[in-house]
Amino acid sequence: MRLDERTLHTAADWWTRLRDPNSAIETVEQWLEWTHASEQHLMAFERVTELANRFGELDDMARRQLIAEFARPTVSLRRWIPLAAAASALMALLGGYLAWSQFEARTAPQVYVSEVANNRDITLSDGSTVALGGATTLTTRFNKSERQVELGAGEAFFEVVHNAQRPFVVTAGNLSIRDVGTAFDVRRTGQHVTIAVTEGRVQIFNKGSARGEKMLEAVAGQLVSYDPLKSTMSVSSITSEQATAWRNDRLEFVNEPLDVVVANINRYSARPLHIADADLGPLTFTGTVKTDAIDSWLNALPEVFPLHVSKGTHQVVLSRAGRH
Repeated sequence: MRLDERTLHTAADWWTRLRDPNSAIETVEQWLEWTHASEQHLMAFERVTELANRFGELDDMARRQLIAEFARPTVSLRRWIPLAAAASALMALLGGYLAWSQFEARTAPQVYVSEVANNRDITLSDGSTVALGGATTLTTRFNKSERQVELGAGEAFFEVVHNAQRPFVVTAGNLSIRDVGTAFDVRRTGQHVTIAVTEGRVQIFNKGSARGEKMLEAVAGQLVSYDPLKSTMSVSSITSEQATAWRNDRLEFVNEPLDVVVANINRYSARPLHIADADLGPLTFTGTVKTDAIDSWLNALPEVFPLHVSKGTHQVVLSRAGRH
């Protein structure tokens, strides 16, 4: 399927916005709506991630030559239309690349993407395995001395092949999670992050703390929740079954804001959910949502919260009760 230049430009913009450490929950929701709108949108996003990989493999001189080549006005338009579109996408990605130039110079990243409502299992080059939840983006940068993984959005369960001489570190927003012989789950919703440890232990660093980087060590059976508004981490208990329930079509939430809940349901919903009134977002929810029975959860929601559910053809709107 041929992708037009405008779609590639938009996909490149989403690619960089999703990797912005200051991105909001609304960014993920808007990206999900965009990918829902057309099959070409998701294809363009995957094409851009592939272009980013290739771009990162080039040295500085090769990148300059590539950009200069596609910038020449004398190049035949008929001959260079597909490449010009690709070059335009690469130019849009250049800003994000420069921010990561030190990493890119050391190792070419690998980007993994899962579709909405589709989980995906992958095996990394070191033998570690990762289960991706729906609508998840994951970037890996491995070299001889370290293994770096970035969770751009969504949820992933890691079973890590431990190597003390080659640390395995997952970055999710303001948090960095370092493996210490471990199996653990990480979910990122904007800047909200939860880490559930099912085996071994992890060290968690909070780079968003006003007092500087702080470390918390979590062990099997613990759930760590990061609140970006307070830049704090709280610890509670969780079973292995709860931590990985999403792999069996169940989303588990423990005292989480409704806007976070909705954003995660949207990773599995054919019709995106939208919160119309901002004061509904902070309401907290504890419970289970079955990804194959989202409508049943929506039908029961007005019994739990003072809101109205309006189901449309293309989206579901949650609004304050009494507005209708």
